[in-house]
Amino acid sequence: MRKIYLAGPDVFLPDALEVGRRKAAICAQYGLSGLYPLDNTVDLAAHTVSLDIFSGNEAMMGAADAIIANLTPFRGPGADAGTVYELGYMAGRGKLCLGYSNDPSVYADRARRFTAVRAEDGRLIDADGLTVEDFGHGDNLMVIHALDLHGCPLVAPRGRPTDIWHDLEAFETCVRLAAERLLTK
Repeated sequence: MRKIYLAGPDVFLPDALEVGRRKAAICAQYGLSGLYPLDNTVDLAAHTVSLDIFSGNEAMMGAADAIIANLTPFRGPGADAGTVYELGYMAGRGKLCLGYSNDPSVYADRARRFTAVRAEDGRLIDADGLTVEDFGHGDNLMVIHALDLHGCPLVAPRGRPTDIWHDLEAFETCVRLAAERLLTK
């Protein structure tokens, strides 16, 4: 059975295990096996717990045929840093990369929620005087083009769902796309 690594900040939700079970069940409906990071067995009392989590997640990614990354903005205007690392790791290994965001707004607009942004000399500048990426993408260009070149464009709903962390419609679209690509080869 083809395996999909299920990346995202979902692991930080209060009901993270239930969300992982729901995602794995959706994968199974399409004939795929969902690998959820919290399925790793880790001794939380070990002094190496963070390295053990990292190693377990990399092992899962190594066993996976593809990644579906939840790129919904997390604690800021962009995707979770760990998820972005995982997406890059999989793209670097030539694996199928899919991603979704339940926030359909563009990155520059979301940056305005966190800092003052002004136009200056044809570019956007934040409160610290740094350029704000403004290509009309849902996230940083490296994330967007990793998906474009190693899978398919970012999947996003037309409007922001009421519950961005539990609405799995965009996720299921990614699963369907992964099944079409992986199960027809």
